[in-house]
Amino acid sequence: MNSLALTLGPMDWLNLFLYYMSLSLLAVGGAIATAPDMHRFLVERQAWLTNPQFNASIAIAQAAPGPNVLFIALLGWNVGINAGGPGVAGWLLGALGMAVCMLGVMLPSSLLTWLATRWGHRNRERRGVRAFKQGMAPVVIGLLLATSWVLARAHGGPAEAWPLWLLSGATVLLVWRTKLHLLWMLGAGAVLGAIGWV
Repeated sequence: MNSLALTLGPMDWLNLFLYYMSLSLLAVGGAIATAPDMHRFLVERQAWLTNPQFNASIAIAQAAPGPNVLFIALLGWNVGINAGGPGVAGWLLGALGMAVCMLGVMLPSSLLTWLATRWGHRNRERRGVRAFKQGMAPVVIGLLLATSWVLARAHGGPAEAWPLWLLSGATVLLVWRTKLHLLWMLGAGAVLGAIGWV
């Protein structure tokens, strides 16, 4: 992965924290659904990360066991490493980047979720609560499709990376039309990646 040499001041770290706090309230389909906006902010606007660092952070975190929000910690780690460089300073700023990003993304949504869940459970039979739950499904699907588009686009368009696009389309159809467990599809994707097809 290519790294950058950055100089981040206290206001930059505060800006990163506030950005993740605001993004936290938009993570309707989970943190991964907001990856396109993170890419816009971290790679395109601020230039704190490179494209390979951004994509690798998501890939590593999704491959590792645990919650999918871990990619945010890796993004923060890479911002800190880019700001601190090699050695102890890089590790310390990497840890700071992880803490800033994870606290920023977890605090508002956790508090809001806790309060909304308590209210929603008390009022679960209300028509508005049921309508809200049904209306959020298309929003979540749209955000996940946008994330898929950003990640697939990094490998080229359908003409250049047709195996990846074909595999993605087949996976969508299998999830939609069958009850095949997702682990089988992950395993098949891993085998296809290991043999170099995607």
